[in-house]
Amino acid sequence: MGTKGYTGQGRWRDQWWAVGLLVLVLVIGVAVRLAFRGWSAWPEALAGGVFYAGLLTWFLMRRRRRDAQAVGTEPDRVPELERRIAKNGELPDDPAEQAAMVRLIRRREEKLRRSRRWAFPLLGVIVLGAPLLRFTSGDVPAGLWTLGFGVAFMSWMIWFNRRFVRRMVAMRRRIEGVGGVGTGGIEGVGGRA
Repeated sequence: MGTKGYTGQGRWRDQWWAVGLLVLVLVIGVAVRLAFRGWSAWPEALAGGVFYAGLLTWFLMRRRRRDAQAVGTEPDRVPELERRIAKNGELPDDPAEQAAMVRLIRRREEKLRRSRRWAFPLLGVIVLGAPLLRFTSGDVPAGLWTLGFGVAFMSWMIWFNRRFVRRMVAMRRRIEGVGGVGTGGIEGVGGRA
């Protein structure tokens, strides 16, 4: 399954070590931990960041391997297919790659369909529960920061989910044809198609 610009290695940021470093930077939260606990918390922040970076890297690489196996492509190709879907980019020239992209889209749609009843409500409980715990413990500034971050994060998640669903549906329709009747998509799950 060749495509323009694909060398077999993928982009450097798709490699496991780059994902791990990115997750480490994002998960470590050193600035947040140091802001709330002081400079003496740096060993805890570093150890927690390394642990969670390893855990999330393992999870992401496992998901990539399972997606590749389910859609019939190599694990290195999954990030590029996802990027094309997310950017609503060019269609693959290869019919086999188009079929793999449609299978990946259908897999994502099915996962969204299965989790739509519990995922966002659970995230909402977590996002609103954390500030509530801060407020009940008497730490009002931290509660306000957590609440503000939580509302911003939930707003971004809802916007991102709707945008991604619209782009998945548009890409699937471009590959399968404009009709798309009876394709079993999830046009109603994340917003307008």
